[in-house]
Amino acid sequence: MDEIKIEKLSEHRLNEDGVFSWPIWTKEPSRFDWTYDGDEQCYILEGEFTVETKNGSVHINPGDFVTFKNGLKCIWHIKKAVKKHYNFP
Repeated sequence: MDEIKIEKLSEHRLNEDGVFSWPIWTKEPSRFDWTYDGDEQCYILEGEFTVETKNGSVHINPGDFVTFKNGLKCIWHIKKAVKKHYNFP
């Protein structure tokens, strides 16, 4: 799916890129619409959620490094509370 990219990065790469110094966002189990007005990179620390787009659903878990593309319209369905580092490059 072009609008959502999921990668597994090594801890070394995460440290090199400064991911652990990025701000943290948390959210309780919920369901909500979201539109990205810029690219967002995030590293999932805790939680379990699905992001639904017009092209299908993507399941995201702890340890995933995710890039959401500018303009993406989606629905977040958080099943277990989320904690993530995030960045708008």
